[in-house]
Amino acid sequence: MRAVVQRVKDAKVLVNDKTVGEIEKGLLVYLCVCKDDTDKDLEYLAKKIVNMRIFPDDYGKFNLSLMEIKGSCLVVSQFTLAADTKKGNRPSYLYAANPEKAKDFYEKFAKIVDNQYNIHTEKGVFGAHMDVCYINDGPVTVYIDSKESLK
Repeated sequence: MRAVVQRVKDAKVLVNDKTVGEIEKGLLVYLCVCKDDTDKDLEYLAKKIVNMRIFPDDYGKFNLSLMEIKGSCLVVSQFTLAADTKKGNRPSYLYAANPEKAKDFYEKFAKIVDNQYNIHTEKGVFGAHMDVCYINDGPVTVYIDSKESLK
């Protein structure tokens, strides 16, 4: 699984000009499910993201996690993070999971963050064309690939 995680002051997702998910302070997570991902990748990524220390403490150091600041999480499906750009000018998405698996893992990820880690979690709409609006706080943006981390 791959994710781009952005620390945000607020974020929302619109589908057909209607807000479908919205948070205040927390993390915007663009989530990509790859075809060889397993539950181990899913659990690893959820735990890593909610515990990642990218929020400032009283001294301005990145010492606090999403859990510690009691922030929220907005999860947006993003298969394009599986892009292979090595050949030509059109990215290949052969590494992305099929839509059924991707949707299942996307839903499971949001449930784990919400239920297991008690983080208020909102979502976009899987497979929809979405407008994502946010204020990146910092800016702070982190890329995580579970395959690189689980080696």
